[in-house]
Amino acid sequence: MKPYAALVTGSARGIGRGVALALAQAGYSVAVHYLSSAEDAAETVRLCRAAGGRADAFQADLTSADEAAALVAWADTHFDLPLGVLVNVVGNYVHRRWDETTLAEWRDMFDSNLNAAFYTCRVAAPLMRRNTASTPGGFGRIVNFGYAGAEHLLARPGVVPYAVSKAGVIALTKAVARTEAQYGVSANVVSPGVIETSVSQPLTEIPAGRLGTVAEVVGAVMVFVEGSAYLTGQVLEVAGGWNL
Repeated sequence: MKPYAALVTGSARGIGRGVALALAQAGYSVAVHYLSSAEDAAETVRLCRAAGGRADAFQADLTSADEAAALVAWADTHFDLPLGVLVNVVGNYVHRRWDETTLAEWRDMFDSNLNAAFYTCRVAAPLMRRNTASTPGGFGRIVNFGYAGAEHLLARPGVVPYAVSKAGVIALTKAVARTEAQYGVSANVVSPGVIETSVSQPLTEIPAGRLGTVAEVVGAVMVFVEGSAYLTGQVLEVAGGWNL
């Protein structure tokens, strides 16, 4: 077993569940986060435990800074292990022309994608600094989820608030990477393209000619988690050649 806990936001199902399971299989004690899908979160916990890992679930609304802070604090203490990994998968999505997007949808995209990542990172990073200061070879890995195309600032008229909020996630992550590198804490971005779980699936735009799989996205996350802290501030697109 690894001597660290791992927190995966939005891990009740889908890609988040896949990440939680991979971390459990790698020996981390996994804090499973959910907002309203309690039964799905319980199933993620069951799968992680069946894989030989420790896991428990915690409910929180990450659009609230206070609830996000409580979640991170819980993950850092619940297993009697310090928090070593934070993977921010949580984030809503809306597909609508930019000029038909409601104000509520615009705010929700920023709250659930960018703000939630900021709220968790601002609490998790100091905890990881503590790990590296107190333990030789200390450990801290932050992986935030972007969106393939966000870094390139490509026109996506149907997903403007989502794309803009994800571009913000990339800028945030690079800033975290810059400040935390001296402590041996890395921060990176995984940017999925059109995946088997995606709401919209413009397959004809994908050079690979197929949808990406959850396993492929999870594999990218684990590159950053299991890799060196010297690998930081990077954006890894899992997109089958989209945007090339």
